Amino acid sequence: MAQIPLLLIQTAFIIALAPLVSGFIRKLKDILRMRRGASIFQPYYNFAKLLKKDEVVSRNSSWIFAAAPVVVLASSVAACLLLPVSGIRVSAGVMGDMLALFFILALGRFFLALAGLDTASAFGGMGSSREMFISSILEPAAFVSLFVLSMNCGSTAAAALAGTQALRASTVVAGAAFFMVVLAETSRIPVDNRETHLELTMVHEAMVLEYSGRPLALIELAGHIKQAVLFVILGWFFFPAAAGFSWRALAFFAGMSVTGLAIALIEISLAKMRLFRVVDFGSFAFFIALLAAVFASMGM
Repeated sequence: MAQIPLLLIQTAFIIALAPLVSGFIRKLKDILRMRRGASIFQPYYNFAKLLKKDEVVSRNSSWIFAAAPVVVLASSVAACLLLPVSGIRVSAGVMGDMLALFFILALGRFFLALAGLDTASAFGGMGSSREMFISSILEPAAFVSLFVLSMNCGSTAAAALAGTQALRASTVVAGAAFFMVVLAETSRIPVDNRETHLELTMVHEAMVLEYSGRPLALIELAGHIKQAVLFVILGWFFFPAAAGFSWRALAFFAGMSVTGLAIALIEISLAKMRLFRVVDFGSFAFFIALLAAVFASMGM
């Protein structure tokens, strides 16, 4: 019970920081493109602006359309509670925590896909089907990568954060596979492109195309939080934090910064791939994760 206030502070910190991560990536992309661009705090301005706007609701929508933004935001916030960033021991096992985290995020994805179908919009249905198609391909790679991480970190969440494990080859390979999963889960190039509204290329944006005002603000905030959660997990593969709060904080910000820079470089260097090429992308990520599991079983 004594850890509950610290857990709530940690969750509030991640929620407050999440839009800044998106603004940081966008600012890096503008700098690399030699553009001035928007402020790094632009996601906060967009959130405040959407809260002041009126909502337009389709006459074909039901309670699912109204409930989806709340469920999506609640699932992202609940996922933050399973991140032992500040050294809190949430439960007994790393793998159990991460599996529960991904199932909670899948609940938000499920309701968002239902909302895309609920308005009887052609774009919404297209985006929902594509979202389920992509997630079904990438999730096996995510689970195998997290399994490798749990094998190398030990059986408890405290051991994973203590940094007693060495940075092994299997962990780095699994991290590469999980990085590919993060690109898909956060709707990044080469899997998706949030900067476009072209009908044939939309995935995530197609599902939220009918939203406006406060519900859209909740969905955007949930997307920022989910991205921050996945970045924190990705940082555990490449930045095993040493014991002590200061070292954990350093590893946290280092992981966020390096991941943001890598995503910015990828998004200005590559183009979005065709939808059916995502199968090859996901299969390659799964193969890398299996290779990491073989390395981990050999003690590498």
